[in-house]
Amino acid sequence: MCDSIVALGLHTRSGRTLFGKNSDRKRGECQPFVQILEAGHPADAEVECTHIRIPQVRQTYRTMGHSPWWVWGFEHGVNEHGLAIGNQAVFSREDVEEKPGLIGMDLVRLALERSRDRREAVDCITSLLEKYGQGGSAFAPGAAGYHNSFNIADPEGAVFLETSGRHWVVRDVELGSLSNHLCTGADWDRCSAGFDDFVREEGYWTGSGRFDVEQALRNPFIPPRLSDGRLARTRELLERAKGQLSVADVERILRDHGEGLTAPPEDATLEEERFFTICVHNDPPGLTTASLVAELPRDRTAPWPVWISFAVPCSGIFFPVYLDGIVPAAIAAGARRREESPDSLWWRFEALERAAARDLERNLPLLREAWKPVEAEIEERRQRVESEAATLVRAGDRRGASRHLSRFMNEVVMRIVDRLDEFERMCGA
Repeated sequence: MCDSIVALGLHTRSGRTLFGKNSDRKRGECQPFVQILEAGHPADAEVECTHIRIPQVRQTYRTMGHSPWWVWGFEHGVNEHGLAIGNQAVFSREDVEEKPGLIGMDLVRLALERSRDRREAVDCITSLLEKYGQGGSAFAPGAAGYHNSFNIADPEGAVFLETSGRHWVVRDVELGSLSNHLCTGADWDRCSAGFDDFVREEGYWTGSGRFDVEQALRNPFIPPRLSDGRLARTRELLERAKGQLSVADVERILRDHGEGLTAPPEDATLEEERFFTICVHNDPPGLTTASLVAELPRDRTAPWPVWISFAVPCSGIFFPVYLDGIVPAAIAAGARRREESPDSLWWRFEALERAAARDLERNLPLLREAWKPVEAEIEERRQRVESEAATLVRAGDRRGASRHLSRFMNEVVMRIVDRLDEFERMCGA
């Protein structure tokens, strides 16, 4: 389960594209935040993805994103060109291939490493998808795989790419969201060769004119309540704020539990749509394990922040990280079990989530208030640090700017760690 949103600059307060996503996975699946530096590669180089090895390209770009501990790829991330991508599992009438291929998270990272904008990312993902398929475990090691949709945004625009097997459709979007079902109608802009013939030959679409993706291919055996309500809610919240959307608004959407609720509704059951909230606390089917918000600037000569969160965002904090610096080791650390990576910040926030879960109605409002002064302190310091780093860049000292941003990120992590034990005790741990 995952939800992502995007808003182009005409709908945002800053005039910049805003991208946000929650990664919802199995409880306890560590998801560190990984940074990959730009690199050149030999002509015969290969890259080992989660399940298969494929030829490498000659040049890859600097990227960073959240990556489950056992996966090569990213749930979501950004690159040095201001490109942001995230994937969602979707369920089609078409079976998932058994033959191992490139899972959706691999395709996210590959596109970020190889693309400068949304158009190149679409071409990258679709060409790899058509060649290798998307088979192989994706829910967990040894578990089932799934089809994928992709939210792909850059400073100039955004597209939604939805797939079924090796087939795909893509559509431009100005303001919108994705969840865990195929939700493109007949309003797609491009599709893969032969897709129209495929849905008609299989009997998935018998109408005239261009086919409706959702009506033709949405899996009827997956209960609509799992994702219909979450998609409607993200659309509603985006519509309310359009024209003035900010980073803080996107963070609020990713923390949402329903109208007027500070915690998931305690009286909701698995049979009700309202049980499945944007900020996910349901295991099964899973929990929100990582989140990202990015404001994508056209001018990237100055440092630009990306805000990330570990575990459920409602009990934690969004804090800034930078491609132009080196992310702290505690952010990038993560293994299958906490004892294998005791310094991992993800595991620290997972412990806070478990403490808060003892009484969400009591603890979540307490945590939101407790984090406010920390957030305010980080925000005030962030603006000064970015201004100082920008001055260094203008003076030609990019290395100095990188060191300045790296020190700031380490200071932020230390400030957060200082409070985590206290906040766990506050929740009754």
